[in-house]
Amino acid sequence: MPHLTIEYSANLPHYPEAETLTALNAALCAHPQVQDEADLKTRFIVADSFEIGIAPANRAFVHAQLRLLAGRTPEAKKELSDLIAAVLRERTPRPQGVMVQLSVEIVDMDRDSYAKERL
Repeated sequence: MPHLTIEYSANLPHYPEAETLTALNAALCAHPQVQDEADLKTRFIVADSFEIGIAPANRAFVHAQLRLLAGRTPEAKKELSDLIAAVLRERTPRPQGVMVQLSVEIVDMDRDSYAKERL
């Protein structure tokens, strides 16, 4: 915990994954809600098969989901969401003629059922 997953549509060519991962981790680890930098796990997933709506337009998406143990205030969650969105907004490719939708969600994980250990 926390787990950050960024999904993006395959029609966003040359997504700077490595640089974006570094920027996201640096930004999140600087936030007081992330107490141990070694706990943050961030990854990208490319959606090769996707549709957005029903219109035959050039559309793309980037969606981030940050999973945290439950207990954060709504204000802290909003700060984290805004932080992630700012990093992604800055680094997401914007191909000409393609509408790119960016979204971020914060998901509470149940503390009682979450299991984690360092091996």
